[in-house]
Amino acid sequence: MKLARLGALGAERPAVLHEGAYYDIGALTPDITGEFLAGDGIARAAEALASGRLPLIEDAETLRIGAPIVRPSAIICIGMNYSAHAAESGSAPPAVPIMFLKTPNTLGGPNDDVPIPRNSSKTDWEVELGVVIGERASYLDSPADSIRHIAGFVTTNDLSEREFQLEISGGQWSKGKSAAGFSPTGPWLVTPDEVDYRDLRLRSWVNGEPRQDSSTGGLIFDVDYIIWHLSQFLVLEPGDLVMTGTPEGVALSGRFPYLRAGDVCEIEIDGLGRQRQSFVPA
Repeated sequence: MKLARLGALGAERPAVLHEGAYYDIGALTPDITGEFLAGDGIARAAEALASGRLPLIEDAETLRIGAPIVRPSAIICIGMNYSAHAAESGSAPPAVPIMFLKTPNTLGGPNDDVPIPRNSSKTDWEVELGVVIGERASYLDSPADSIRHIAGFVTTNDLSEREFQLEISGGQWSKGKSAAGFSPTGPWLVTPDEVDYRDLRLRSWVNGEPRQDSSTGGLIFDVDYIIWHLSQFLVLEPGDLVMTGTPEGVALSGRFPYLRAGDVCEIEIDGLGRQRQSFVPA
């Protein structure tokens, strides 16, 4: 199943996408919240769709697409989780997952404009597989338990300001990760039964020129391991978003220029949908 939120910022309507049409699930939940996901909401939405009880959203193609989840309690990220990206960053592959945080208010729609931060000279793109938690996860016994706690998967762009992140960070990456709009997410939340999350193609383009092209099969620490590992150190709540890392092909590599106002970045993950951000002055 594909879940989405359509409408103006702050007034999105929860919906499901089925065979190219959007159906309103507002009678089941006011929004796609952690409570909805934890309360068997996806199964209830699937049953309502199958029984023909969901109204069609007639004007869906005219509506803005929002992030497919409401602001999570946490956005948790894994750094340098592809060997080639670690190498282009000047680092050896990590021996344990590198965790950092983005502020939840960075969440944005997949096609929303993104401001280049004030005083930025090194704004960068990062296509990543995002994992949305569906059931509280704490001290999981093994990576095999992780899938039971996953509501679904999303396309995410872990936008980064590299000078803020690496040069004036004080040693913590989050300063370069938390500017307004720096976590475009969506267009859909796709349930695990619809995708093979172990082998999804990830791609990015800037102004139409190819940048990244890889697969989640190249993750150093795979999705199941990440969720299990994180649960040993913190509590993952329903609705939380975990970004699993980006492959090679970013501006940090020195092979491409950083983003400027007027640039357009597109990213796509097979089965999870495509994003398009125009970058504008702060």
